[in-house]
Amino acid sequence: MLTLISNFFENTHKKPFIQQVDTNILKKIIFLAVLPTFVSLMSGTSLASPPKTQAPDPSQIFAPLIMPDSPNVYRSGDGTPGPMAWKNQADYKIHVQIIPKTHSLSGDEEIRYQNNSPSSLPVLWVQLDQNMYKSESRAAYASQWHFPAHTPGMEIESVALVGADGHAQPVEFLISDTRMQIVLPSGLSSHSSVRFRIKWHYIIPGPWGGRTAVSNSKNGEIYEIAQFYPRMAVFDDIRGWDTLPYLGGEFYLDYGNIDYEVTVPDNFVVAGSGALLNPKNVLSPLEQQRLATARRSEKRVLIRDQSDVETASHQNSMKNKTWHFAMQNTRDIAFVTSPALMWDAAKLDLPAIPPAQGYPAESRLAMSVYPVEGAGAQAWDRSTEYVKHTIEYFSHDWYAYPWPDAVNVGGHGAAMEYPGIVFDGMKDRDAKLFWITTHELGHTWFPMIVGSNERRHSFMDEGFNTFIDSLASLHFNKGEFAPKHDGEYAPDTGKPADDIVKVLLDPIYEPIMTSSNLGGKGDRHAISYFKAAYGLELLRSQILGPERFDRAFRHYIAVWAYRHPTPSDFFRLINSDAGEDLSWFWRGWYFNTWYPDYAVADVHSARDTSGTKLQITLLNKGWLPLPVTVAVTWKDGSKTSVRVPTEVWSKRNRDVLEIPTSQDASSVTIDPDHAIPDVDRTNNSVALSAPLHP
Repeated sequence: MLTLISNFFENTHKKPFIQQVDTNILKKIIFLAVLPTFVSLMSGTSLASPPKTQAPDPSQIFAPLIMPDSPNVYRSGDGTPGPMAWKNQADYKIHVQIIPKTHSLSGDEEIRYQNNSPSSLPVLWVQLDQNMYKSESRAAYASQWHFPAHTPGMEIESVALVGADGHAQPVEFLISDTRMQIVLPSGLSSHSSVRFRIKWHYIIPGPWGGRTAVSNSKNGEIYEIAQFYPRMAVFDDIRGWDTLPYLGGEFYLDYGNIDYEVTVPDNFVVAGSGALLNPKNVLSPLEQQRLATARRSEKRVLIRDQSDVETASHQNSMKNKTWHFAMQNTRDIAFVTSPALMWDAAKLDLPAIPPAQGYPAESRLAMSVYPVEGAGAQAWDRSTEYVKHTIEYFSHDWYAYPWPDAVNVGGHGAAMEYPGIVFDGMKDRDAKLFWITTHELGHTWFPMIVGSNERRHSFMDEGFNTFIDSLASLHFNKGEFAPKHDGEYAPDTGKPADDIVKVLLDPIYEPIMTSSNLGGKGDRHAISYFKAAYGLELLRSQILGPERFDRAFRHYIAVWAYRHPTPSDFFRLINSDAGEDLSWFWRGWYFNTWYPDYAVADVHSARDTSGTKLQITLLNKGWLPLPVTVAVTWKDGSKTSVRVPTEVWSKRNRDVLEIPTSQDASSVTIDPDHAIPDVDRTNNSVALSAPLHP
């Protein structure tokens, strides 16, 4: 930095400028310029970890942490939205038609975009995710996804502004990869709105499309349709327009109300986000009757059974039906359609949604749709049971589910989430089906309700969701599928603290705070899912305790529901609500790849006027000194446990723990229950055979 400043002065007007500046003023300019970098380095926000062989430095570990995003009028110092917080809104009216013969989708939408920001917007940005599948897309070169084929992408037929009188005026637009810029004739001023209409069409990818695809089943093709309409990019107070190209990762979207219609052949069934508004137009009288029964039933009721599917699959349909759905205050929608889908449902035990929100005054449903290949006693026959548990449990423990129904789809196996609907695999069964259903529906809370920026900070949705998943596994049916295993990331010992050690020690894994849109050297899955989730478990079980953590976590969800928190907001809110300065933990676990490593250096007895004490010399060899339990087993078999707080290591790396005693000890062990991820347990325990009395 000093070199850059020196070069600036050397190359800007040369000597005359320097000669005109007082020396003291020049020193102040240089100091102010380097101060942010100096503070950042001192605070440890740099993502570079110290050498593994370097002894822990308490002055770095416990230094104040400067968060990446500073508090302001939009984001407060306590991690809550500020007094002038705002968010823009995008409302949609959409009509699409699926044409099975050509595997194509055509669409027509009207968007009302409300600019609540203090800025005037000369352009709008829209996301066109289907362009990822073009042969020349950035994703085709940069993504880890493999496309065995390509499509022409989303072909935009027209873009027009819609006036107050309903007249449409064509407007200039520019497509850049998976983004489209709409140039407004005049800027969209603060606290005003604009309406515009887009017509488009595209070829639906085959199963290789991943998150939006058409795949085969023995009774017909299954169309899992997501990311299918031009969607507004987010304009926020952090970056303005956030226009990262879509490379096959996650999303960042604003909230709004979506009214949509899906036209398909009349032997197809459609299940989608939100509430079905015209069941009498698209369902048979028998299906309507079964659906009414399901609304009163705690157990699943088949709306379409195997015989219904087989009948539909043999129809040579020449007519279409249009299914009409609506979803309020959502960031997205998706749907599935096919003649091959069985359909079952059961009631959700949740309060009814007020009719003022525009939904039918009906009970809410947990639903599953899947082909006959997925049916089975330990397979999709239990899906709705899992859906029901997930929605009700998370609603009770964290934040109430806001939408009418929740749908689990058994298709080609995208394992992907959208508001109100998730896409899983028709062949999933047993524990895998429970875990994947719970995980994907758990995304309702992160990031569908709490709208973090998944493109940049995947740990705020994947990690937070994996954390609440693990609690749901313990809760369901007396732990039938507990614990939730993360063995794909590390050896599954049954103790997460030991499983994660491999991730902590392997230099290929980067810090959690590494931006998710950057190509990582290692498996980001292990970081954004497993390590991020385990960080919350450490906070809950080892650092704060469940009572303090749960209250703070609920507060975080409540204040950031339908908004866009950053990592800084989360860190600040937990600090403030929990009453702890957790700079040392955020720095070590999130900004760096630090870990705990304790050792027993010496054990002996000492006598003074107050009596005999067992003196245990502990060493801190790691850069993340978590609170830890030291257990002593005495000769008579009794045990004493002492909790050593993190602050012990704020000034030193060696500490002597004194425990009053009247007998000899047989062993001393650090972290006997393997509650923390100590990376070297070979020096955590000492067995004592000889008496220790002085």
